Amino acid sequence: MALPVFYCGGDLVADSGFVGSEGFPSFYKPNSKCTWRITVPEGNVVMLSFRIFDLEADSQCRYDYLDVYNGHSNMVQKLGRFCGTFRPGALITTTNTMMLEMVTDGETQGRGFVAYFSGAKPYVDDQQFCGGKITKAQGEIMTPNWPDKKYPAGTSCSWLITVEPDMVIHVKFDKFVLEADTYCRFDYVAFFNGGEKDDSRLIGKYCGDQRPQPIITSGNVLLVQFVSDLSVTSDGFLAHYTSIPRGSDITTINSGARTSFTPPKPAVKPAVPERPAVSPTVKNVPPPVPTGRPRPVKPTRGRGQDTPGQDRRVPVARPNGKRPVPINPLCAKACKRDGTIKSSFCASEFVITGKVTSLAPGPRGTLVVSVSLIKAYKAGRLTITQVGETMSVKLVSQCKKCPLLRKGGNYIIMGQVAEDGRGSLEPGVFTALYKAPHHKLITNIQNQPC
Repeated sequence: MALPVFYCGGDLVADSGFVGSEGFPSFYKPNSKCTWRITVPEGNVVMLSFRIFDLEADSQCRYDYLDVYNGHSNMVQKLGRFCGTFRPGALITTTNTMMLEMVTDGETQGRGFVAYFSGAKPYVDDQQFCGGKITKAQGEIMTPNWPDKKYPAGTSCSWLITVEPDMVIHVKFDKFVLEADTYCRFDYVAFFNGGEKDDSRLIGKYCGDQRPQPIITSGNVLLVQFVSDLSVTSDGFLAHYTSIPRGSDITTINSGARTSFTPPKPAVKPAVPERPAVSPTVKNVPPPVPTGRPRPVKPTRGRGQDTPGQDRRVPVARPNGKRPVPINPLCAKACKRDGTIKSSFCASEFVITGKVTSLAPGPRGTLVVSVSLIKAYKAGRLTITQVGETMSVKLVSQCKKCPLLRKGGNYIIMGQVAEDGRGSLEPGVFTALYKAPHHKLITNIQNQPC
């Protein structure tokens, strides 16, 4: 079936159909603004499913972007702003109207987008509660049909949970099975701090069969949105929430099986001292170790003692008595790049440009690097996750200072991919500060044979 000719904007009134950028599949025009208004029959909601998506990439979608609204006006709820080359997930309105607005600047263009829209019946069932306003201090949320059968296709549910002002909300999943996708584009549940779907407030977006870690809000209001597209369905999820005092110290068990929290310290010291001998700054937990007996330092054990040669790593002495951190022999070498940009491109499993958003110490002297993607030229097995309107990746640098990356900087980064889907950066990998003209250079290399 041939695609129709696409124009800049228009009114689309139909049960279903295609909507696309002007001139698709040719590159869209610069300095343009196009608005499409979709209307499906009364009593239905609009479901939009993207087939192709290729707009100029930017971590904040500042240049070329597509806005989608829950109605025929930009004054209503924005369902999302999208750019780059990653296909957005399915979008569903709450009424029978939807508006798309595409804005482009004067520079880089892409092929644009094509999406399929259709009218779908909103999910209504007297036996199930799909969304709603909740003000109880504790409760549960679940997908429609839970636990008897799979959730239905074409579903959109929103729960707005509000607890007492001095409390926050703690959510723990008991069961979780949604349609799996690397970017959670099709079926997903998203959690937002506050009562608005604002990507700066996004706590997390989840899909697949891995139960998410427990969630805690920053305030007393939580918005939960569950969306399923028109294809594959799964068992769904069951989650319990409780309200806990603001400022509680949450301890999360990695397995996700249980969580515990410690109430915050009282602002005012109790009038009657409980234990005069214990310092008031110490929590009411096991008594402190007497200062007269120094703690023994644990001996280094394991691989270093029984294996010869390079496996025997030199420990770094630490005055605080904690276990020494082994030095990776690779990190002792001079930090310099191996090869040219082209040879590195060909030898690398992934090649990306992006903004470094966080740097955190990892195990065994490594550094965990979070990067908000500008563009992925080669992805390989690299796991790319959606965070709000941006895509991000996790990289592990084997040495803390090589390659040298700084938070907030835009970089070209090349490397290999570990079994867990995270990028691996060895000393000598190609990294460089990224500027807009580099995009053309890397694209030219991408189009040349290795």
